[in-house]
Amino acid sequence: MHDFKLPRNQAEKLTRLNASRPVKVLAVTGGKGGVGKTTVSANLAVSIAAQGRDVMLVDADLGLANVDVVLGLRTRFHLGHVLNGECRLEDAIVTGPHGLQIVPAASGSRQMANLSQFEHAGLIRAFSDLYHRIDVLIVDTAAGLHESVVTFSQAAQHVLVVVCDEPASITDAYGLIKVLSRDHGVQRFQLLANQTRRAGEGPELFKKIQRVCDRFLDVALEFAGSIPYDDYMRRAVQRQTAVVDAYPSSISSQALKNLALKADKWSVPRGARGHLEFFVERMVGTGIGPSAVLQ
Repeated sequence: MHDFKLPRNQAEKLTRLNASRPVKVLAVTGGKGGVGKTTVSANLAVSIAAQGRDVMLVDADLGLANVDVVLGLRTRFHLGHVLNGECRLEDAIVTGPHGLQIVPAASGSRQMANLSQFEHAGLIRAFSDLYHRIDVLIVDTAAGLHESVVTFSQAAQHVLVVVCDEPASITDAYGLIKVLSRDHGVQRFQLLANQTRRAGEGPELFKKIQRVCDRFLDVALEFAGSIPYDDYMRRAVQRQTAVVDAYPSSISSQALKNLALKADKWSVPRGARGHLEFFVERMVGTGIGPSAVLQ
């Protein structure tokens, strides 16, 4: 039995075709810690991958990373090794559930938590050198208004703000939206209410934040949905697995799957927006169509 290999020229065309595919980029952020941002990111990525999409999840909480812990993965390399030149970005990628590709970051690293703007830009540009087949890139950012949060959110096409119905979470979510919109040109946001305890709490929370944004900011705020508080989510976290796989019938799983279906329909910009972006070359395009592979 022989391994099937494409002729070299055809393999190169396939590689170039992957490099020309536009990638939908979602940044998941939340203003403050403890709102469930990483759990949402991981389960959203797993859910979209389960739909048959090629998904990559990047742990962009560079100093206190835990995506690999949430999904129970063992990793050898992380983004710190990439920055130090110890490995290539593609060497750091590990495979998770449903073929999900995951790029881990360092945990407990002051150096990674305090990267310069130039180093953040270098990380974003490094993704342009990946020739992997990717439909969706999900970026799990750090909490707060750290430089990395601003840079990665600005470089994404969609910013999903995770918020809980508590004063600190609401205040910090609004502060993040204000900074990103006023100082960095991000005008569209998706708001996700997490850990809701009763029906109607999510829409009420969204309207509360929307009223303040409409009064003081020039932004488009959309309601992405609600993830109800669910003990099965806690159990899944303890088991270090995605709740959508461990307890697929739970109320949190159903809500996360609905979010994945909604996010899958969010548009991909047809062109670059004039600032640092993930996979900007793929948005510009290389003029390669699917038929080119067959020629």
